[in-house]
Amino acid sequence: MALDQPTRLFDFPRFQLAKKPLKTMMTQPNDGQGNRLSYSTQAFVDEMDRVSRGLIALGLQAGEKVALISHNNRCEWNLLDHGTMQAGGIDVPVYPTMTPKDYVHILNHSESRFCFVSNADLYAKVDSIRGECPGLEEIYTFERVDGAKHWSEVLGKGDDDARRDELEAERVKRADAVKEADLATIIYTSGTTGLPKGVMLSHSNVVKNALCSISRLPMTDPDADYRVLSFLPVCHIFERMLHYLYMYVGANIHFGESLETVKEDLASTQPHMFTAVPRLLEKFYDGIVAKGRAAGGVKAAIFNFAVRTALQWEPEGQNGAWYEFKLKIARKLVFSKVKAALGLTEIIALACGSAALAPRLTRFFNAADIPVYEGYGLTETSPVVSVNTLNTPDMLRVGSVGRIAEGIDVKIETDGEITVKGHNVMMGYYKDEKKTAEVIKNGWFNTGDIGVIEDGFLRITDRKKEMFKTSGGKYVAPQLLENAVKASRFVEQVMVIGANRKHPSALVVADMAVLATWCERKGRACPAMEDLAADAEICARIAQDVEGLMEPFASWERVKQVRVLPAMFTIDAGELTPTLKLKRKPILTRYNDVIEGIYA
Repeated sequence: MALDQPTRLFDFPRFQLAKKPLKTMMTQPNDGQGNRLSYSTQAFVDEMDRVSRGLIALGLQAGEKVALISHNNRCEWNLLDHGTMQAGGIDVPVYPTMTPKDYVHILNHSESRFCFVSNADLYAKVDSIRGECPGLEEIYTFERVDGAKHWSEVLGKGDDDARRDELEAERVKRADAVKEADLATIIYTSGTTGLPKGVMLSHSNVVKNALCSISRLPMTDPDADYRVLSFLPVCHIFERMLHYLYMYVGANIHFGESLETVKEDLASTQPHMFTAVPRLLEKFYDGIVAKGRAAGGVKAAIFNFAVRTALQWEPEGQNGAWYEFKLKIARKLVFSKVKAALGLTEIIALACGSAALAPRLTRFFNAADIPVYEGYGLTETSPVVSVNTLNTPDMLRVGSVGRIAEGIDVKIETDGEITVKGHNVMMGYYKDEKKTAEVIKNGWFNTGDIGVIEDGFLRITDRKKEMFKTSGGKYVAPQLLENAVKASRFVEQVMVIGANRKHPSALVVADMAVLATWCERKGRACPAMEDLAADAEICARIAQDVEGLMEPFASWERVKQVRVLPAMFTIDAGELTPTLKLKRKPILTRYNDVIEGIYA
């Protein structure tokens, strides 16, 4: 029976089957055996039904949990996602980079009965803590792993001839019983402090968020053969929600090999759309600028003209006819080649989220005819709260995260905190009424972010808990300063400090590739990262960059001291979350001596 509109998450594949069945609904480069794996819409629906029957045959009851952990995005993850929910179960996506301690907490806290992992490394990681998880009955793998049960065993149980009719009848019964207000998934946040909290999202939360986001994306032609590339972790609600949206509009989903192969995946896919985080765009920008300026002579002069023009970009021709004429020349001479080199000749939208995007990047890529739509949201808001778009007039403003999405209300509290109300606000934190009550008050979710609404556009200024006061009594928003410092091509990572100190300072991790090129031009050796702090010339060059980038800020806000660190901030060291947000306390602890030296 055809669906008018999806109301549960597992409705999306059937909606596509009814409205726009695809020969290639989704495809991935490797099935674990070196072969490409693809599914048509019909094959996907058939396979997710097998998953549901198999889970029912295993004894999964309605309301029970299934954990999913994958090192990259893949078809099998999506099949388990839909098949679990269709069987009345609740899926629990887990970041592959989380620690074994986090795994123990999540698997026990969620009471997951089964866990599906992608490869041998993740199987070993989960198997090593299996004894600490008494409720975990079995681990299955997507790729073939010696000594592990393969997920095909579950599919086989769904095809058991003796029980197939019985299992199919139960599958239909379970699916029919799921209501849009029911819990669909528990997503454990990769918080910057404490153990991960389980965010409960209903089918309605995510379905309505996907549907209200469609108008912001330029996939408006029902007959078009849209291709999208997916490589951001699907365990994050940002990428996952977009998978449902892609199914709704009938886009072909191409999964990338890994985060490390993005350029190759873009070249092979030639997508109309993909999602990215600001750090990826920073890397693209730095690479483009370095290559363009290294060309020398007339080519470098033309390239520099194009960059200067791009960094003045405003939407909808706001800069006037003369600027648009220069931009047309820049696009023809320079940016058309940039698009081709990146594999983006057919790009119509690049959705960016997870962290603040520097305005220079918004201007540069939009000027280069690579439309970047920056948005804002949290796991607790399913996720989209607002997003920029060029689909309709006056819907993009540089430096903002766009206008509020339909059906969602946003209010700025007296202390500047952003609060959200609407169909996208989570059901609450799993098994934690106290923390739920702390963040949801009278239906309004307290985001913890500070921001303003200007002419209908939301702008994020900082995290409430991360703002600090100097010893002089002045409030400082570190994220604004950090985003400014990242504009230096020498800077890979940065954390601004200064709580209860006389001025802000910056702990900087250098971009070693850029530094190596700079040292080569200078005719000098490039030291190892662990020796950078002792190199006065390099430290002075980075400090010079930072000083220049502080000019737009008030004197009391400006970073006054810079210290170059001997190592990257990493997830394994406990300094970054799986979504690459800074864990400030561990960093402060690790570099306490450096910090004390700054203010001595």
